[in-house]
Amino acid sequence: MPPIRHVEHHFTASDTVRDIVIGMSDGLTVPFALAAGLSGAVSNPHIVVTAGMAEIVAGAIAMGLGGYLAAKVDVEHYASERRREQRETEEMPKEEEAEVAQIFRSYGLDEASVAPIVRALSADKQKWVDFMMRFELGLEEPDPRRARTSAWTIALSYMGGGLVPLAPYMVFSTVEKGLIGSMGLTLMALIVFGYIKGRFTTARPWRSAVQTMLVGALAAGAAFVLAKWVG
Repeated sequence: MPPIRHVEHHFTASDTVRDIVIGMSDGLTVPFALAAGLSGAVSNPHIVVTAGMAEIVAGAIAMGLGGYLAAKVDVEHYASERRREQRETEEMPKEEEAEVAQIFRSYGLDEASVAPIVRALSADKQKWVDFMMRFELGLEEPDPRRARTSAWTIALSYMGGGLVPLAPYMVFSTVEKGLIGSMGLTLMALIVFGYIKGRFTTARPWRSAVQTMLVGALAAGAAFVLAKWVG
């Protein structure tokens, strides 16, 4: 009987999911709050749509740029720390070997097992630095293309989320109907999005769905009340 091959299935797109969550959550919430706030101050749905579209474009650019810069900082930080580790392995190898040994001791290995591992690892400078980057500093080498990918992912997710609360104002002829439609559609979208987000990030997707929906509802409600009060 042939041996059963064990295949592990792990989710490996955490960075992409994080970018989608960042863009979509803000895209659903901020334009929703803006549209609700304007609904308390204006009577023309076209004004809400125009202001909302302007906010979506500006928000997508700002969010995308923020994602790009954050990813670039990760790349630069990793490169800087790697240069430092390379310099330390050359200038103070004994201290670095002691750090490697301490890492393996923390996993319960005795001295007889640690010594040959340290010798073998320190013989290959490239693997030695790779080991220190991952196990001493906890840093994984970032994808150099991630900055551009992150920017586009966040920006497009923001735009996709932002169009949801504006869609009813494009269909209905009055602000009141547009607001009701926007509330229903956006809160439903927030629940679905929160549930999907929870499936990837937590063990409680329904809790994530409710929390996401409440945040959006509170933001929109506060904006509406403030606009009514000022107006």
